[in-house]
Amino acid sequence: MGHIIALVNQKGGVGKTTTAVNLAAYLAAFGRKVLLVDIDPQANASAGLGVHLENSDKHVYHVLLEPPIVTDIVKSTAVERLVVLPAHADLAGAAVELVNIEGREFKLQQALEILRPEYDIILIDCPPSLGLLTINGLVAADKVLIPLQAEYYALEGLGQLLHTINLVQANLKSDLGILGALITMYDSRNRLSAAVLQELKTHFPNKLFQTMIPRNVRLAEAPSYGQPIMLYDPHSKGATAYQALTQEVLNELGI
Repeated sequence: MGHIIALVNQKGGVGKTTTAVNLAAYLAAFGRKVLLVDIDPQANASAGLGVHLENSDKHVYHVLLEPPIVTDIVKSTAVERLVVLPAHADLAGAAVELVNIEGREFKLQQALEILRPEYDIILIDCPPSLGLLTINGLVAADKVLIPLQAEYYALEGLGQLLHTINLVQANLKSDLGILGALITMYDSRNRLSAAVLQELKTHFPNKLFQTMIPRNVRLAEAPSYGQPIMLYDPHSKGATAYQALTQEVLNELGI
């Protein structure tokens, strides 16, 4: 059975989607069969892998509200062994529509249990909020990966995020674990980055990835071309960092 990892942070702009796309790509490059599930209405993870939907295409919205044969929705990418369950702007209304549905927190989990045997690893790119879509992502996951920007404001929302994870563990998914926290947009020349790093080590003494993702122009450019960094610029600092992170994740998973 494949491992399911949710990438979660309620703060936007922390490199969550960038991490989801590039970690998925490198996991596939390392020989794993990977599914990236995009449950963010902005659909940036889908676009970042060159997946654009036609009007008639179904997407994650239909998985949550009109469960069809899930495998019919999966889209291929330019990366061998990597496919996407794409998002769409319609997802913005899904949380409202789910409110009165019984077992609303388990809809994504039910869908992914059908797909789990087909993949080594499933990554879920959650929206930058702690609403019902993110709760679905947490309940469906085995582990949580938390991208955190190396700045002061990253620490402010961390307590709320950890509280939400604890609530999910207590009420919906007792075996949900934290895979690790990842520092993104790190600048070793910046004293604040170093200070934030030390603070995070106190929150995650054994759960902070050694790899830190640097600020990198090429990482920022790649999504506009619909490519992960391993295709756009495989020799960049960002590519080297995500390759190292991928090896750490595999080690943590015992693969």
